[in-house]
Amino acid sequence: MKRFSVGLFLKVVVMIVGCGALIGFVTMGLWNWLVPELFHGPVINFWQALGLLILSKLLLGSFAKGGGAPWGEKRRQQWKEKMKEKMKHMSDDERAKWKENFSRCVGGRWNDLEEEEKKDSTPHSTENNNH
Repeated sequence: MKRFSVGLFLKVVVMIVGCGALIGFVTMGLWNWLVPELFHGPVINFWQALGLLILSKLLLGSFAKGGGAPWGEKRRQQWKEKMKEKMKHMSDDERAKWKENFSRCVGGRWNDLEEEEKKDSTPHSTENNNH
């Protein structure tokens, strides 16, 4: 089992903050360059730009699990199909080991794939239609 690395954690935090700041400044710059000139709108500051980004994320793609823009759905489905195909060719022991390692990395997302797999593999009951 790998040990938790404080250095790696700090690098990830710095990268996330740096990317957020970069995206915020780019948004602010584009807004302040285009909107006042084209639409006679207000000039915004960095925090307003971040707020605008968060608002657009909430309106166009949710932060909720499985949410997001519709164009990501195709990629998600392709990934699920690829994983189902990979799992078919594994032995039970390999599958259990792989699931354990994978669930440690992604947490609750794996449960969704398992539930979907169970739905696909269970035979659908037919109702008796007595007319």
